[in-house]
Amino acid sequence: MTKFRRALSFLLIITGVLLVIAGCSPEPIQVTVPVIETVQVVVTEIVTEEIIVEVTPTGPEVPYLELWATSGHADASADAFRHWDEEDPAGVPARCAACHTPDGYQDFIGADGTEPGVIDAETHMVADEGITCVACHNDVTANMTSVVMPSGVELVGLGDESRCMVCHQGRSSGLTVAASIESAGAGDDEVSENLGFINIHYYAAAATKYGNVAEGGYEYEGKTYDGFFAHVDGFTSCIGCHDPHTLEIKVTECQACHEDVETAEDFKDVRYIGSLVDYDGDGDMDEGIHYEIAGLQEILYAAMQVYAVDVAGSELVYDSSRYPYIFDGAGENFAAWTPRLVRAAYNYQVSLKDPGAYAHGGKYIIQLLYDSIEDLDAGLTAGLTRIDHGHFAGSEAAFRHWDEDGFVPASCSKCHSADGLPLFFQEGVTIRQPVANGFQCATCHNDLETWTRFEVASVTFPSGTKIEIEEGTEGGLCMTCHQGRSSKASVDNALGDNPGDVVVEGLRFINIHYFAAGATRYGTEVQGAYEFDGNPYLGYFEHVPAADDCTECHDAHTQQVDVQLCSNCHEGVDTMEALSAIRTSETDWDGDGDATEGLALEIETMTAALYEAMQAYGLATEGVDVILYDDHRYPYFFVDIDGQPGDSYSTWTPNLLRAAYNFQYAQKDPGAYAHNGLYVIQILYDSIAALGGDVSAMTRPEVPAP
Repeated sequence: MTKFRRALSFLLIITGVLLVIAGCSPEPIQVTVPVIETVQVVVTEIVTEEIIVEVTPTGPEVPYLELWATSGHADASADAFRHWDEEDPAGVPARCAACHTPDGYQDFIGADGTEPGVIDAETHMVADEGITCVACHNDVTANMTSVVMPSGVELVGLGDESRCMVCHQGRSSGLTVAASIESAGAGDDEVSENLGFINIHYYAAAATKYGNVAEGGYEYEGKTYDGFFAHVDGFTSCIGCHDPHTLEIKVTECQACHEDVETAEDFKDVRYIGSLVDYDGDGDMDEGIHYEIAGLQEILYAAMQVYAVDVAGSELVYDSSRYPYIFDGAGENFAAWTPRLVRAAYNYQVSLKDPGAYAHGGKYIIQLLYDSIEDLDAGLTAGLTRIDHGHFAGSEAAFRHWDEDGFVPASCSKCHSADGLPLFFQEGVTIRQPVANGFQCATCHNDLETWTRFEVASVTFPSGTKIEIEEGTEGGLCMTCHQGRSSKASVDNALGDNPGDVVVEGLRFINIHYFAAGATRYGTEVQGAYEFDGNPYLGYFEHVPAADDCTECHDAHTQQVDVQLCSNCHEGVDTMEALSAIRTSETDWDGDGDATEGLALEIETMTAALYEAMQAYGLATEGVDVILYDDHRYPYFFVDIDGQPGDSYSTWTPNLLRAAYNFQYAQKDPGAYAHNGLYVIQILYDSIAALGGDVSAMTRPEVPAP
């Protein structure tokens, strides 16, 4: 037979077996090649007797395949994927498939064309290859921006970290626990067969990181909790800190700040500069947050065991390797559950099942553990610490007040968000900011390598007075916020020329706001307090050269007073309580006959006298209700109804409003006795006198001649 030779090139898309059909050949010839999307098949010679084929792959390699292969997601031998091997019928049930099979994940997010948020198939095939590329890389995940947490809260505005958070959020929440307890209908210490252990599930890192926003832990009524832990710019999301394919921590990048960290294990020793309290009460404030949490876990576990025997009547043993984790003394599933024990056990498990909790949101976990210990036995919290110092107390109202709004408004963001202050310094404006979890390093430091702080050359107070700040001092940075929100001018503008003892309809209380230490220090120069016309007032309190700036007297991070510095001049002063006993004059300012008590007590007595004068004024003045003060409830002043707060106070006269403003001023600067105590005594004295109160035994500080 004559040989027919021809060179022929053509492109085929193949899926496993390539069929090359030679028209002159009696039968098709099969050539098996690897599974590749696209190959170039070059037929160099075709004869009736034989065919020679060369195959050259040209398709792209799977990116990051080798990195993925080292991860937990690829460990198909792990229990996370093998747990259902013996199931009958075979397969992973719907309640587990979303996070334990790639097909289930796609089903849950709707990448398979089905309804998102639910698993349509009753079971999915066991993941013999782990969580593969298609689970996280598809048309849906490419546009995913939100995740619904077990609490029902939807976190929006997310980036690629949402892919991680679909699974790393836990299976339960504090609301799950609360609903279970409510359904059981049992008292706090009543054993109920309708109660049982509730498990957060494994690696609920997102629940830890989002704190009270996600409500992953059981949050006790009346308590406040840290919110989203933002860390620092560039490291605020899952994939900011973890490689998305290996899942390993980006240790090298973290070393920019954490210089001593060489391995992932070293992160357990890290302690944030804003964590300057001893949470677990072991006396060690240098240990990493991981170990603070571990100390609290030990205390809580011991408390659970004692409570279980003394109240529930059964021994309790926790076994992390055996479901359902908590057993009785005989090794059987623990059954003597009370609502109080269910809450504590849930939070204990929350703290254990996120091994990176110390980095994801350690303070939130600390608060859950502390509150659980306190609920079981309040006596065990002696020596423990729940929250940090002010600037880093993310659970407190200064930062949590705007949780329901979802943002801090422009009028508050300069001092109550992490980013508002640096924006104000750089741009001279304030805009609304995300709700913060306390200050961050970049709030006050303009360089995170040299740790220099923002330099503030001048501060404009609410009165409009501009104070120039001496070069080289840092008080301007502090006083940008610690200056109050109002002034004498604010009050005068509201009062107009109305008579002093006539009720002004529509008049409202004007609040100095919190910790206006800068205004106190500068006295009449900035008129933060209400100064009565015609009376002289003291100005700037200089103190002494070594202690005349905010950060010379206060630690910049804890805000605590350097008592040791004070003791250099004030002998015997070794505690904060001793500071309040300091006085520099033999004058009995408050007229109580004690000229040896500290200036703080002089102010305290005069503040109480002003409050009595305010209440007496209400009884004696026509049309004026008796006033009642509640420092825990805005707007602070209410109608006194048999000693209980009624409606917000509204029968203000100019004199009463001036007095109430100064009363609040003295309350809201608890360090006034040290900042400029005699100035505060002046405004209290004048306020009492304006209401007709008795100041005959008191002495008003004089203003030295220029």
